[in-house]
Amino acid sequence: MKIKLPKINFDKNSINFKLWAYFILFAAFLLSLLWLLQIFFLNTYYQEMKISETNRIANVIADKYGKPDFVETIRSLSVSNDMYIQIETDDAILFSPGNESGRMPVYMYLPEMSTVRKMLFKDNQRSASVIIPQKNPGHGDRKTLAYASFLEKTADDKVILYIFSPLFPVDSTVGILRNQLIYVTIISLCMAFCLSFYLSNRISKPIRSITKSAEKLAAGQYGVPFEGGHYTEIIQLADTLNMTSVELEKTDSLRKDLIANVSHDLRTPLTMVKSYAEMIRDLSGDNPEKRKAHLEVIIEEADRLNLLVSDMLDLSRLQTHVTPLEKSQFSLLEAAQSIIHSLGIYESRDGYKFVLDCPEDIIVTADENKIKRVISNLLNNAIKYCGEDKEIEVKIFSKDGAARCEVSDHGMGIAADEIDQIWDRYYKASTHHVREVKGTGLGLSIVKEIVLLHKGRYGVDSKEGEGSTFYFELNK
Repeated sequence: MKIKLPKINFDKNSINFKLWAYFILFAAFLLSLLWLLQIFFLNTYYQEMKISETNRIANVIADKYGKPDFVETIRSLSVSNDMYIQIETDDAILFSPGNESGRMPVYMYLPEMSTVRKMLFKDNQRSASVIIPQKNPGHGDRKTLAYASFLEKTADDKVILYIFSPLFPVDSTVGILRNQLIYVTIISLCMAFCLSFYLSNRISKPIRSITKSAEKLAAGQYGVPFEGGHYTEIIQLADTLNMTSVELEKTDSLRKDLIANVSHDLRTPLTMVKSYAEMIRDLSGDNPEKRKAHLEVIIEEADRLNLLVSDMLDLSRLQTHVTPLEKSQFSLLEAAQSIIHSLGIYESRDGYKFVLDCPEDIIVTADENKIKRVISNLLNNAIKYCGEDKEIEVKIFSKDGAARCEVSDHGMGIAADEIDQIWDRYYKASTHHVREVKGTGLGLSIVKEIVLLHKGRYGVDSKEGEGSTFYFELNK
């Protein structure tokens, strides 16, 4: 039976390799730092620590000087810190550990005491300290930290504190640490190698999986799932790609619908133009009335083609921000009135009724022609889909510091699952309406782009069977 080993990718630019390498380098750096501190700087660190500890004890003794528990404090500090402490004046010893304390007798530190005393008086300092090699035989390379300071200093009297602390050789300790560090280094590097290999594979595995799924998505498989693994960032990436896959599928569907709708919208008027041109040629060429009627149809269909091309061009310019905004201050009420007045033919010919409700004149700063285009598109949309009452209401008012315009009809409304899609190009709601709908299918898309270009808000409130209210808001 053959055991299949996992394939190791040594691509130096891969996440797998770099994570492994960085982890190993980090572990090696930590171990090198440990070796450096423990082996090469241990003796220096030990001496600095003893000096710091001696200064701290000297400060404690200075604070306790003259208090009832002064002697007990010194004796306790001397025993617990393995230090020889003596306090004397010019002609008397105020404190010195007795033989029962286990401390060295005073004559053992006479050379050190003489040295540090000279330093104290020579520079007229408050305190002095020095590390002195041990001269007594049998003590090897041991050193002594000698410290002296004035507890009291007057012209008539001087009280001097002496502290002597032995500094033991650390060579044997360094040797023990070196042997231990060898084992620690080997074990740590092995563990770091195994752990880094495991973690790098665990982190890179979901990324490799996402890459394979992305390749399928690029090939057109929009339903391919993306799995995130165990990490928040990768889960978020997978969720984003899943959302992207859904949106790309929608975009592809819309693209196909766009081609189909444009083809249909272009083919229908072209067919009409061709058919009526043939009728003029074959049937009505000598009949002025029929020829005129047929030519009117040709002109109407040509206008429809021109409107479609214009709307497509305008929408493209708005989406690419090619058309600049020409902002000015104008009355939103007057803009709405002018659009309603231009649609007066629908009132006189088809019986539509436009109701304008504006409690106050609202001034906005925007591109007047484009905002009129928005109102016109919303009104034309309401004309196409309004109910049998043929009543369309326009409201203009202030809301939360913004100018809001609403266009309402009493038609069949829009299904809840279609509301978010009506702003897409060529999307037409499936709701049944009472009359044939004519138009380019780009009106609401143009409304959306113009409002977004003004950094405004747009939307629709609709219920099936009750009608729809389209609105947009602009900052005053």
